[in-house]
Amino acid sequence: MTGFLSHLEGGWLSILDEGSLALMMGIVLDLFIGDPHGLYHPVRLVGHLIQGLEKLLRRIFPKKALAERIAGCFLAALVCMITCLSAGLLLLLARRFGPLSSLLLEAWMCFRLLAGKSLRDESRKVYLELKKGDLPAARKALSMIVGRDTDRLDEGGVIRAAVETVAENTSDGVISPLFYLALGGPVLGWFYKAVNTMDSMVGYRNDRYRYFGSAAARLDDVLGFFPARIGALIMIAAAGFGLDRKNALRIFLRDRKRSKSPNAGQTESVMAGALDVQLLGDAYYFGILMKKETVGDPIREAEAEDIVRADRLMLGTGLLAALLFLALRILFLNLLCR
Repeated sequence: MTGFLSHLEGGWLSILDEGSLALMMGIVLDLFIGDPHGLYHPVRLVGHLIQGLEKLLRRIFPKKALAERIAGCFLAALVCMITCLSAGLLLLLARRFGPLSSLLLEAWMCFRLLAGKSLRDESRKVYLELKKGDLPAARKALSMIVGRDTDRLDEGGVIRAAVETVAENTSDGVISPLFYLALGGPVLGWFYKAVNTMDSMVGYRNDRYRYFGSAAARLDDVLGFFPARIGALIMIAAAGFGLDRKNALRIFLRDRKRSKSPNAGQTESVMAGALDVQLLGDAYYFGILMKKETVGDPIREAEAEDIVRADRLMLGTGLLAALLFLALRILFLNLLCR
């Protein structure tokens, strides 16, 4: 065992590697700090990189379907390569300043990949505006965390949309980063984040990105495949703490494939079943109506408190996933070192 932990002998710390300790520190930071307002988020750098490369590639490649698909492949490859190289070089540089600086940087990089508390805080703003009876303000708060049009949603629509985004981002913003951080540390974690950010920026099925964004969208589907399904099963287990776990399992088995996204429907169906409400359905995006199937049964009408329940289920799922992934990582690495 090398680095910071090599200076610690005996006790439970002796079973940990630096990556596991850094991930634990990152999880704790996310739980208590989240995304500090005013602090520049490194994901924005990835976003600027995507924007700059998109402009460059669109100037190089002609506006034809095949050419745009090829350009999109170049975009995905370049963004992933530059992001991974940057993360790796930062870690190597930190090691030159000693094991403690390396550990702290790795913990910070893990922390900035996780979005549990920030997702909870942003969705709670929607809840608080609804409790005040201010529907326009709730729509505005909702527009900060969803891609759909919010200006025509009624109160029930706002609630369902907030619950849906918590369910979807339990996979994208919590489970998947944890999975890849446990599997390959910050470099693999930031590889996933780069792909997920590309998908959120260019992975649309509209005239501009139908071909150019297809590579990013498919790569995001591939990387999210296993975490989404693992996360759904963990969410079903977490639903046993105060929610309808039996119905969560039933709706998951029945409705998990109804979403247009091969991954989002996994946790969305569990959330709908756990809360005994119906989610998804038709929605407007950029003024265009998108037809969607529903998931779950309308056993009762959605209420504002469902946002709070969804947040609790998201955080509970994240904690169970963190314990599972960390335990498996520590077990595997210790078996490997024997």
